[in-house]
Amino acid sequence: MTSAPDVPHAADLLRDALGDRLLTPTDAGFPDAVRLWNGVPGATPALVARVRDADEVALAVRVARRCHLPLSARAGGHDWAGRALRDGGLVVDLTALRGVDLDPDSGVVTVGGGATAADVLAALRPYDRVVPTGVVRAVGMAGLTMAGGYGPLCGRLGLALDNLLGAEVVLADGRRVSADAHHERELFWALRGGGGNFGLVTALRYRTHRIATVLAGMLLFPLAQATAVLRGYGAVVRDAPDELTVMAGFLPGPAGEPVVFLAPFHSGDDPAAGEAAVDRLRALGTPLVDQVAPLPYEEALRLFDGGMADGNHYLLRTRWLAGVDEPVLAALTAAAGAVTSPFSAIALHHFHGAAGRVGVTETAFGLRADHLLAEIIAVWAPGDDPAPHRAWAERTSAALAPHALPGGYPNLLAPEETDRVRLAYGPNWDRLRTAKRRYDPHLTFSAVPTLPPAGPPGPRDGAAGPDRREHPVDR
Repeated sequence: MTSAPDVPHAADLLRDALGDRLLTPTDAGFPDAVRLWNGVPGATPALVARVRDADEVALAVRVARRCHLPLSARAGGHDWAGRALRDGGLVVDLTALRGVDLDPDSGVVTVGGGATAADVLAALRPYDRVVPTGVVRAVGMAGLTMAGGYGPLCGRLGLALDNLLGAEVVLADGRRVSADAHHERELFWALRGGGGNFGLVTALRYRTHRIATVLAGMLLFPLAQATAVLRGYGAVVRDAPDELTVMAGFLPGPAGEPVVFLAPFHSGDDPAAGEAAVDRLRALGTPLVDQVAPLPYEEALRLFDGGMADGNHYLLRTRWLAGVDEPVLAALTAAAGAVTSPFSAIALHHFHGAAGRVGVTETAFGLRADHLLAEIIAVWAPGDDPAPHRAWAERTSAALAPHALPGGYPNLLAPEETDRVRLAYGPNWDRLRTAKRRYDPHLTFSAVPTLPPAGPPGPRDGAAGPDRREHPVDR
């Protein structure tokens, strides 16, 4: 029998420690604390704990467990499906944990669990160092990393998770542990691709890389040139060197009409090679816009700022593609021509090079063959009828499905796509479920994507380790 949530008791326990940093729906700061990037109305939590350090995170987890409250974490707020909030639950707001500390001798950077890509890159820029990120600077590094982390440096440096050296984690029983190559190794393996299903990450340690500038930017072409541009793009990515990673797809143009985009990032040390690569892309059509130039990596990412405005309503679908063959090309161009909103987009993320040379069982991430990640982004304004936009995304996904690889990027799969979650992890599925049972048998954490444990927990099941005693809640 499941015990009923005891919100008043949880509020009393947390208020003693947090004071006015504990928010309820009647508090003035509550709406901002539960606002997410996706403006579609979502769950309404009962409490928000604005924590300042790992000890307060651990306290919040213990209180949620003791008082039987659903638990979630909010950092960047960019999970499109709204899993940062749970009805009647306790939100652990990590946004104050944004510290970034670089050890210049080792090149290792320690990043708070609430830090965004913008926080990290701004701190590293004076040292001409970077870590691999996604393309949106406002996305939280922890959420990005734990599910994968596609980005413009994928070919040269791998996924974000391939650069993770360790993490500080609060487990479901409130214990704080370090996970790295020497401590809690199974947890460290699961964190790299398994999403936030095993604990709340309060700090991450990354390997940094010295890259002062990249040759990067945006090339926009008219929709009428889509077939030629994307066909040529498919040929470019098939033989691209590690230093060249290229996004492509369709974005809204100046008047809301779809345009084709190519976004090359060349991070090599040979300027001539970079210019030759970009010239090859320019020659695929007649660009309407050519913004490619040498830029610091952080500045290059600013080109994507504002592309997807906070507060609009979003539905995302995803497919893994082996490449841009003719059926895929036909499906993509048809989708662009039938787009129902001046805000919607399709993005192809390029996976190759260093990311593909990691063994598939070395981390939990389940696909290490070269591929493209198709991100189908239906967007509409608040108050609009969502039906046509949702239908457009579903039709586009269905059209790509016969030509797609099994599974899909876990960070973008919908909560109901449980069969595809299993396929996404391939040979790592059973090991991940076993790790889920070991570290979180009672499903305290339901993140991106939700993982079922390997079997029903026994009466003594709990987080791994020699100490399974219940932790007291300090008042």
